[in-house]
Amino acid sequence: MNAKTFSTTLIILLGIACAACTPSASPTAIAVEPRPQTVYNPPVEAPRSYPTAPQEAPRPLPPADNYFQDYGVNPDTGAWRDHLSTFALDVDTASYTVARQYIRDGFLPPYDAVRLEEFVNAFDQGYPASADAAFTIYADGAPAPRGFEAGSNVLRFGVQGYRVAEWERKPAVLTFVIDVSGSMGQDNRLELVKRSLRLLVDRLNERDSVAIIVYGTDARVELYPTSGSQRDEILWTIDRLRPEGSTNAEAGLQLGYLFADKALQTGATNRVILCSDGVANVGSTDPGSILRSIEEYAGREITLTAVGFGMGNFNDILLEQLADRGNGNYAYVDTDEEARRLFVDDLTSTLQVIARDAKVQVDFNPEIVET
Repeated sequence: MNAKTFSTTLIILLGIACAACTPSASPTAIAVEPRPQTVYNPPVEAPRSYPTAPQEAPRPLPPADNYFQDYGVNPDTGAWRDHLSTFALDVDTASYTVARQYIRDGFLPPYDAVRLEEFVNAFDQGYPASADAAFTIYADGAPAPRGFEAGSNVLRFGVQGYRVAEWERKPAVLTFVIDVSGSMGQDNRLELVKRSLRLLVDRLNERDSVAIIVYGTDARVELYPTSGSQRDEILWTIDRLRPEGSTNAEAGLQLGYLFADKALQTGATNRVILCSDGVANVGSTDPGSILRSIEEYAGREITLTAVGFGMGNFNDILLEQLADRGNGNYAYVDTDEEARRLFVDDLTSTLQVIARDAKVQVDFNPEIVET
């Protein structure tokens, strides 16, 4: 820009300034309109969204109020100190089925709930059964797995009882003792009991008989001993059972054994079948006390099958000890498939008794076996 241009421009600006500040100026003054002002409005940004970590659903809690007991493991003993090993023939399977139910629900079973022998019993070991002996004994061995001393071996002893065809089984005199207390209304427990017993009743015949005792706050007779051929009457009685009251297991077992004793038949399978979640909150609740109240009957030709149902508020201790002291067996039913296995597929082994209080004794040679 040159000097002349700069001066002219300066003068014009000064004139405009005078006209603006002097109201009495010449009427020929040029009115200058104010320049429009541009208002700057910055663009409004949408709120930013940031990715968030997925919210995990609260993990379910394991079943509460289940009662188990760890009975311990026998300590290692040198053969030089005691070369005899004696153990009872346990046919229970409940521990395996209980543990399976925990795993299906997404939990590890409690340590106290696992009894190794019942896991083994839950599977067919493939031992051939003898046709002319009550028991057949099998033994085999293999090198011990890692964790044992080098050169150690593991021995396995198996006992297989003879198999009885269903048409050969003895008549069954059955007394159902059914827990109908309020806790049996949970988790479809009583309904599963009813479906399970229906399967059993469908396999009975005119040689068999059934009585039904129920207990809640107290015990009562629902069906007096009835021939297995009267299936409709037995099933009708089972179907109309409903949950009620507290849990007086002692009263139910006392009445059940009383009826089993009255109906006892020589040469038949006389059995009480207890179906319960094991809870006892009325009367005697201690297993020892309940057992003492029925031991007179349990010592006779009457055996006990204890069948557990339910998860959460479940008493494994009571049912396991009742079956042990009642010269019987203990199973746990968690599904209709398990009920079918127990009461249909394995009916004769569930009901038939081929030995009482049987034990096996192994004699180790201390010159060969160290522990």
